[in-house]
Amino acid sequence: MERSELEALLHPESLRLLASLREEDSPRDPAQLVPQLRKAGHAADRVAAVLDQWALRPKAIEKFGAFADRMLFTKPGLEQATRLAIASHHATRFDQAHLHHIADLGCGIGGDSLAFAGLSMTVTAIDADPVTVAIAGYNLQPFETVTVSPGLAEETPLDSVDALWLDPARRSGSQRLSNPGDWSPHLEWVIAQAQKHPAGIKLAPGMDRGLIPSGMEAQWISHHGSVAEMVLWSRELARPGISRSALVLSTRGTAELTGAADAADAQVGELGPYLVEPDGAVIRARLIGDLARQHDGAMLDDSIAYFSTHQPVISPLAQCFAIEAVVPYNLKRVKELVAGASVGSLEIKKRGIDVDPAELRKGLPLEGSGEKTLILTRHRGDRIAILARRMA
Repeated sequence: MERSELEALLHPESLRLLASLREEDSPRDPAQLVPQLRKAGHAADRVAAVLDQWALRPKAIEKFGAFADRMLFTKPGLEQATRLAIASHHATRFDQAHLHHIADLGCGIGGDSLAFAGLSMTVTAIDADPVTVAIAGYNLQPFETVTVSPGLAEETPLDSVDALWLDPARRSGSQRLSNPGDWSPHLEWVIAQAQKHPAGIKLAPGMDRGLIPSGMEAQWISHHGSVAEMVLWSRELARPGISRSALVLSTRGTAELTGAADAADAQVGELGPYLVEPDGAVIRARLIGDLARQHDGAMLDDSIAYFSTHQPVISPLAQCFAIEAVVPYNLKRVKELVAGASVGSLEIKKRGIDVDPAELRKGLPLEGSGEKTLILTRHRGDRIAILARRMA
């Protein structure tokens, strides 16, 4: 967002106009809405600024719920902002550690600061981009315990704060920066600060595990089936005896699995009546073996993240499938398997087999009314196809 666009957006007329738009009677299509607003006498630059916000509102509601109605956004700021459900867990962690003055270094549009402030914490929010600072300042205006200022994380005085929240910028424009030395602030500086102060560091879930320092807790967080982030917790924010954790937030509830280190895989064994797919956070945290052993499970293969059990596993930490039939994997056998089950709706999952599910689906006889899951994978090195029913 350019400064001129920000000025147009923050004009009182623009803010009143944005507040007046309602989902039930305001079209999303600019071709319909622009003539309507221009006819009402609104200036072109203000209409453009308001429509940019209106277009972002559905995505914002997904992340911030009812709070989105009184917030402002930039497109990259919204894409990179922490979901409020996850930010609330971040804030609770600081609260439980009795750390109540937080420096949010790289605050973006203020998603995490919003959660900190919601627990009555004092927040010093800093961002290097002046436009982003203005947006964050607007979003955090209702909270008297929050100050938002432009500045560099490296130049921010930290003596008066209890703890740090760090979200280093890992993009330059639309380009993702793979070298941690190019991040802002760079990872070496971030880690050094986290060793001096209690800190949480928000990072990408696929970050090179070799960069995780010893003595910190690495927590992968999944939201509704997608691994959203990995957070490094240091000093008082790191739990004793835990170096790996997987936190899963889903419509089926919230659950966490923790470990002192990467878990050794469970033994490969026979295929039982249930197949279990661990949540992505469990896989990223390398705690699959611990989860399998908790349920007396056996891995399907040394290289596959599925395991099998004799009892259903009903947990937010995994998806469970009741196995109905198993055949060696080839196209003919898969077609026969599906045809014999009178399937109308088929979910296709794969691990360890190179196949395009969309292309495979085109050749399958989906002519019934049943709902099934086709799982293409390996068992003890052999390629197999499993027809299963997803457990509720």
